[in-house]
Amino acid sequence: MRESKEERVHKVFENISEHYDQMNSVISFRQHKLWRKDTMKRMNVKKGSRSLDVCCGTADWTLAMAEAVGEQGEAVGLDFSQNMLSIGEKKVKASPYANVSLIHGNAMDLPFEDNSFDYVTIGFGLRNVPDYLQVLKEMHRVLKPEGKAVCLETSQPTLIGYRQLYYFYFKRIMPLFGKLFAKSYEEYSWLQESAKDFPDRRALKRLFEEAGFEKINIKAYAGGAAAMHMGIK
Repeated sequence: MRESKEERVHKVFENISEHYDQMNSVISFRQHKLWRKDTMKRMNVKKGSRSLDVCCGTADWTLAMAEAVGEQGEAVGLDFSQNMLSIGEKKVKASPYANVSLIHGNAMDLPFEDNSFDYVTIGFGLRNVPDYLQVLKEMHRVLKPEGKAVCLETSQPTLIGYRQLYYFYFKRIMPLFGKLFAKSYEEYSWLQESAKDFPDRRALKRLFEEAGFEKINIKAYAGGAAAMHMGIK
């Protein structure tokens, strides 16, 4: 029987968890941290706020939010890969933050009440879910009125030449990096498919609008190889 996207993604992340952070730096040439830092500045996170990081992986953005919301705030991370969360738990224990909690759960059906969070983030995770719109609707549901939803994700470059180079890199080079650094050619070969099929900036903006968000702000990075979308409930 053919695996569903959800089953395949779960298997991929369970298998690559130990090398995930290293591979993120290799694949993005360490730019993903700069993109997240710039995104955080644009979010203008308020102290004492409550945040949720969906598809949190090894909890890097969750911990960044924990610092941003301060001791009186709360940062929650959610992921459906227990192996990824285990790496995240080690980071949380080694961090100075006592306002962090990591939860095993599904982005398609968030286990939280309506209007629970001031910020909901998802970093390089939306492309891996079975239904982009469903996850955005769930993010909208758990946000408080005037809350911000932020997605940082790979995108589709439009510049001729650079676009072809981008696809060549994802299709040919990234899986080789996976084999070299993480012994995971098959997993990283599949991840390039999820990046290739992901909506471009305009299409993702329309999905944000369909999910109910307003005042959507977009920022492209690396010539459109990645992009931030931020919407208000």
